[in-house]
Amino acid sequence: MSLLEAKEMTLAYGGTYIFDQLNITIPEGKVTVLIGSNGCGKSTLLRSLARLLKPTHGEITLDGKDLTTMPAKTAAKQLSLLPQGPVAPEGLTVLQLVKQGRYPYQSWLQQWSKEDETSVRDALRATNMEQLAERSVGSLSGGQRQRAWIAMTLAQQTGIILLDEPTTYLDMTHQIEVLDLLQEMNEKDNRTIVMVLHDINLACRYADHIIAVKEGKIMAEGAPEAVVDANMIKEVFHLKADVIPDPVYGTPMIVPHGRRKPSAGKGKANTDPSVGSAS
Repeated sequence: MSLLEAKEMTLAYGGTYIFDQLNITIPEGKVTVLIGSNGCGKSTLLRSLARLLKPTHGEITLDGKDLTTMPAKTAAKQLSLLPQGPVAPEGLTVLQLVKQGRYPYQSWLQQWSKEDETSVRDALRATNMEQLAERSVGSLSGGQRQRAWIAMTLAQQTGIILLDEPTTYLDMTHQIEVLDLLQEMNEKDNRTIVMVLHDINLACRYADHIIAVKEGKIMAEGAPEAVVDANMIKEVFHLKADVIPDPVYGTPMIVPHGRRKPSAGKGKANTDPSVGSAS
């Protein structure tokens, strides 16, 4: 495993500060989720941790070494990034896409190896994409496409995986499918997972560690049960809400308030377990 940290990091665009002297440590072997309102800097922070944005001050370190000065292939063997809404070239098959994950291991002296082949096959198997290996990425459903991209990051065999909104544009079934897969990767291989999520309830359900961002500042961080409450939701999202235990997992669940007042007969949970339950 590798320890990823930002130390007194300042990020700026055209003289406008996004983060100023930020200190953050990503817990090793855990699932960390960044939450916050649109435009608060979540994706910017993730991209900086992936060495796509160089700090104007301070540093980002991986196992104590400056990540921004590390050779690209060296960093790519330890840390991988799945950006939001990646697009594959037309006609590219799932197998060809997943093979791209082995690029950091290729050189003039070392071409495609048995180890590369094993890594690709293992990644396809882990994401349940073996039967779709010869299909073009563009022909897949949203959930299948996201699994193909995750398979590529798996083939890269990094200890840290960063994902920017991996459930965007997916329906509820495929959101759960993708998040279950990421959690399995974390539990089985002890990989460090860092992702941006918009759905706070899913963030609470899948995260070991939550980082709440507001206007370029870390407002709260820690276990979901320790940091997600009505006051934090109001402060970070400007939203009045109740926070109750998730009836399935016991993690914090956000019930937002709205301007509409509940009418008679509405807003009451059905307490009959035989109604609305999956058998």
